[in-house]
Amino acid sequence: MKTLVAEDDPIASAVLEATLRKLGYESAAMADGQAAWERLEREPFRVVISDWMMPRLDGLDLCRRIRAKGGDYVYFILLTAFSATTENRTAAVEAGVDDFLTKPVKTDELWMRLRVAGRISGFTQQVRQLEAFLPICSYCKNVRDDRNYWSRVEDYINSQTGAKPSHSICPDCYDRVVVPQLKQAGITPPPVPRADRVK
Repeated sequence: MKTLVAEDDPIASAVLEATLRKLGYESAAMADGQAAWERLEREPFRVVISDWMMPRLDGLDLCRRIRAKGGDYVYFILLTAFSATTENRTAAVEAGVDDFLTKPVKTDELWMRLRVAGRISGFTQQVRQLEAFLPICSYCKNVRDDRNYWSRVEDYINSQTGAKPSHSICPDCYDRVVVPQLKQAGITPPPVPRADRVK
């Protein structure tokens, strides 16, 4: 599980990276929230461990950007140099923070947080895989939506994407259905380009 560290104190950052390696986690450390955000834009990470107070972009603003971006869930652990007040913790949770660690970070507490992060990451991937399945009737090709209603493929696509499908005929159906109908009506069917055929 790849972990991104955002910490402006170079000693604290080095200690945290060494601890992560000792626990068997791959990590990358950035010197502030902005640098961490730029790294996240280029490369996916499942966990972010971020200091609260940093130059350019602090921990809460980094977390807000991650939540606004969406995509695969990123477990966010916020580091504090003090015991956060109820008001501060509320602000952090509202920003999207998942968990807190007080500096200096204890190895056993970090290990526990990472185990939880791993479980949640696994669950979110399972949910995404289940959401990716689209039940289609083998006979009529109707689609079942998440409310357990069956509808035509065209209606489902329109409701999910706003696209309005235009109807056409694939080459195989043209040969199987249309050609016999045209021949029965005494019409010579025009050929269909072979490159468009279903594999």
